[in-house]
Amino acid sequence: MSEWSQPRLGPLPAALGRRIAFAASAAITILILSHCALTQTVGDGLSTADPVQEGFSGKRLDEMQKAIQAGEFKAITSVLIARQGKIIYEHYFDKDDVDGLRNTRSATKTITGALIGLAIDRHLLPGVNARVTNYFRDKQPFQNPDPRKDEITIEDFLTMSSLLECDDENQFSRGNEERMYLVEDWVRFTLDLPVRGFPSWADKPKNSPYGRSWQYCTAGPVTLGVLLENAIKRPLADFAREFLFSPLGISKVQWQFQPQGTPMTGGGLSLRSRDLFKFAQLYLNGGTWNGAPVLSADWIKASVSPHANVREDTDYGYLWWLQTFHSGGRDWRSWGMYGTGGNKVVVFPDQQVVVVVTTTNYRVPGAAALSDKIIVDYILQAEQSETSSGSTTSEVLPITLHAKETERKTVSDAVLIGDVSRLPVVSHLINPLT
Repeated sequence: MSEWSQPRLGPLPAALGRRIAFAASAAITILILSHCALTQTVGDGLSTADPVQEGFSGKRLDEMQKAIQAGEFKAITSVLIARQGKIIYEHYFDKDDVDGLRNTRSATKTITGALIGLAIDRHLLPGVNARVTNYFRDKQPFQNPDPRKDEITIEDFLTMSSLLECDDENQFSRGNEERMYLVEDWVRFTLDLPVRGFPSWADKPKNSPYGRSWQYCTAGPVTLGVLLENAIKRPLADFAREFLFSPLGISKVQWQFQPQGTPMTGGGLSLRSRDLFKFAQLYLNGGTWNGAPVLSADWIKASVSPHANVREDTDYGYLWWLQTFHSGGRDWRSWGMYGTGGNKVVVFPDQQVVVVVTTTNYRVPGAAALSDKIIVDYILQAEQSETSSGSTTSEVLPITLHAKETERKTVSDAVLIGDVSRLPVVSHLINPLT
């Protein structure tokens, strides 16, 4: 956070003496009001709000920040919380700060789903039931021929439930992503895979929830990226910029690329934390941004509806994790973008909350659980403790008392001369819990 200036004041005029008696309480009041009223930006037009006024405990968020800074969650790089489209908490724990591009690994698989939706909305793809192999005539015949491979659809790859023997969570799987990275043609790698078998101890699709058998397979979304380029007949990065990123005001992205030049749509797209929030908020808005349609409401609804079951409390949509969190005796329905290292973008639609947690915990065992602990034990408890208290007064003091000494003096001076314009303007940390 940048240092704020501290204008030096001369003796106060006698007429202002009567204001000194209530200066301390006024400082607190004006600080809160300024957070609510000001629209803080870094050139992206995002609004901010005071967390307390939006029903979050400033004290609990302060405790979260201290725990992260103490290293309890290893290498957390940023946490952003928004409610009703307004950022209420934002802090960066590395030198890259607000403009840093975050490689959230597989979390950006979800953006591949959005690009499929954009192509369908524009009639560049006929729908999710389109057969994948129809877009790769030039690569046929495939190894391990089986008529069922010709029946694989776009939706099968969106829901991680194709019949290909592909399982990133099984090191022995022929389709494990680590094997794919060793070859040049990732599409051929995928479509050459055999059809998987279902021994008696494994549920067949017809016996599984939603009629699909789920297996996490990065090769599927990777293939969808090449399929998209074949369908739209233009570079995928250009298509994404025109129809997704530009409408959201996202100008800074960094793609990874497959060996044959197509963007890597299985993860690794680097975005700012604020831009990850924008993408999630787009879905929470039903497909609109600043009142303008970006994705159809039908696509949004289909994307966050369950199509396959992962495990207890977790279903899967169109490259969205549909998990139910549990905190404080309550169930929290969510839509999530998850990536290696515990990178998470989580939408709580019932509470109108978006949470972004970015990390570099790529090789940390149990990294996902660490991020879940931040969400469950701190963020969700911050929300529920505030709403259960019925009062925000007790949560005001930690915000002021934890401000930097320079910030406190500037606030006090502003109150004493009645000049709200001299209150510190926070560029990206909405609640100065430092």
